[in-house]
Amino acid sequence: MINLKLKDGSIREIDEAMPASEIIKNIGMGLYKAACCVKIDGLVCDLREVIDHDCEFEVLTFDSKAGKEVFWHTASHLMAQAVQNLFPEAKLARGPATETGFYYDFEVEKPFTQGDLAKLEVEMKRISKEGIALERFELSADEAIKFMEEKGEHYKVELIHKHDDKGEALSFYKQGDFVDLCAGPHLMSVAPIKAIKLLSCTGAYWGKAEDNKQLSRIYGTAFPKASMLDEHLKAMEEAKLRDHNKIGRELEYFTTVDVIGQGLPVMLPKGSRVLQTLQRFVEDEEQKRGYLLTKTPLMAKPDLYKISGHWDHYRDGMFIIGDPDDESKDCFALRPMTCPFQYQVFLNRQRSYRDLPMRLSETSTLFRNEDSGEMHGLIRVRQFTLAEGHIILRPEQLEEEFKNALELAKYILGTLGLEEDITYRFSKWDPARTDKYEGTVEQWDEAQDLMKKILDNLELDYEIGIDEAAFYGPKLDFQFKNVHGKEDTLITIQIDMLLAQKFGMEYVDVDGNKRTPYIIHRSSLGCYERTLALILEKYAGAMPLWLAPEQVKIIPIADRHLEYAQKVYERLEGSGIKVSIDDRAEKVGYKIRSASLEKLPIMLTIGDKEIEENTVSVRSRKDGDLGSMSIDDLVAKLLKDIATKVI
Repeated sequence: MINLKLKDGSIREIDEAMPASEIIKNIGMGLYKAACCVKIDGLVCDLREVIDHDCEFEVLTFDSKAGKEVFWHTASHLMAQAVQNLFPEAKLARGPATETGFYYDFEVEKPFTQGDLAKLEVEMKRISKEGIALERFELSADEAIKFMEEKGEHYKVELIHKHDDKGEALSFYKQGDFVDLCAGPHLMSVAPIKAIKLLSCTGAYWGKAEDNKQLSRIYGTAFPKASMLDEHLKAMEEAKLRDHNKIGRELEYFTTVDVIGQGLPVMLPKGSRVLQTLQRFVEDEEQKRGYLLTKTPLMAKPDLYKISGHWDHYRDGMFIIGDPDDESKDCFALRPMTCPFQYQVFLNRQRSYRDLPMRLSETSTLFRNEDSGEMHGLIRVRQFTLAEGHIILRPEQLEEEFKNALELAKYILGTLGLEEDITYRFSKWDPARTDKYEGTVEQWDEAQDLMKKILDNLELDYEIGIDEAAFYGPKLDFQFKNVHGKEDTLITIQIDMLLAQKFGMEYVDVDGNKRTPYIIHRSSLGCYERTLALILEKYAGAMPLWLAPEQVKIIPIADRHLEYAQKVYERLEGSGIKVSIDDRAEKVGYKIRSASLEKLPIMLTIGDKEIEENTVSVRSRKDGDLGSMSIDDLVAKLLKDIATKVI
């Protein structure tokens, strides 16, 4: 007898081992038709997975994140089959699911056109109606290489060679005459993929390296119902209007310049002012919580990164100045993170348990050599600013300090109105890829068990990400999605039980013995540029009053009102309010429309009546026409709203 613990806590018994698909059929055919995959003891598995032991058993449909990924991954195979049906010479590269659909890269004689996409959609729908089942089978590496060489799929052969040293069988999925190398999981058949839209075709380099062959990539999406596709396409159109890349440039928050380089945005005065406001807010909050401010170099010799392990694990992502192999000249690397620099503050002198926890914070400028294909506006850049910090502590202080770091990050996100848009990921190592990580299995188990205990005690709702940890420890990632549905990390809190020992960091404990501290790596806001992008998209460019780079626009109706407008300006500006006067020789209606397009929080119009009554006419972007108001009352209201950071 095998006991399955279902999501609702109930137990379902099966007499013998059987595929998950058969178990679901016995629960109900409606559920089986909706099922995309299953979660066995927290691990997402294929519906073909044979269940032969007691376990937690959860059925995942398209409504779940994992269900969507399996659905869209199967749709990528459906598209690849359609491509090879219509373009038999096409060679397969790779075709994963994305956050909102899928893509597949092909080697073809001529790049695909929009006309080709329309034909491929028709072919995909035809195959879907046939309801072809997907069959999974395995081959050894040698068998797999021979199989793919016979098909002329040289990209697949290259992928197989990467697994030669693992000695593992490789899985394939077959649907009709089409076969693809794939780890899965996949749907049972292509029948559920009913509503299909191929969105675009573009170039993509094999292996992301620009010196490799350029392939043709097709992006698409698919849904179980046409109404769901229609809703998604409508949302995509709305997303284009809220894209920070569009809004941020139109409202003059930032720009990019070819001769400066990709992933190196220039912050214009508006964007710079918002970042300054954010930085002051964050640094003040950190100071209230006992953080010590540091300022460390932007670069260091390779020796520092060799001690920390970044030279071995992160060198490809670093900008290196000079030749590290030429010992006759100095070589430096721009810092991709601040941790090994901040440790020197602790190491400056002998430390006691009374010095701990030592909370160090820094507004850090960092540099990471991202792939050119990954660049996107302010979300993924090569130079960025991070509200970075490290808490050096005794082991018994870990849970309390982790909790405090989490609460600070949540408070800041809540103040920005972003907390509701965040999900959490518990990022673990992959014990099958120990070459990527420092430390022993025992050390990782201890660190991950500690983090799990902390997160569970805090009753935090999180997903698990395997092989997403830092090379020195597990982490809690605050995940967000941009308007196009692409997920990125905004904030991270990490537990590190390894690097302190590498740097010889010790403190004298209560009993007089020297001990190695634990370290929490944390960011309280994350990347400032990425946060600005998220805020621009969240509010469609209409910044909350306290964050707005310009909070008030004064609009005199005629030239004779300029003197009084200047008096109002001086009163507001002297109170710390960001204000300007539109003194252009334009009609007042034009000025009001112009201020509205700039999405300014407050507009003040001044005419004869306002001068006579010593008032201003106030219009709020948020609340509409507020009527006449004395200057003192206006200043009091604005200062209150700014101080309380009203959203």
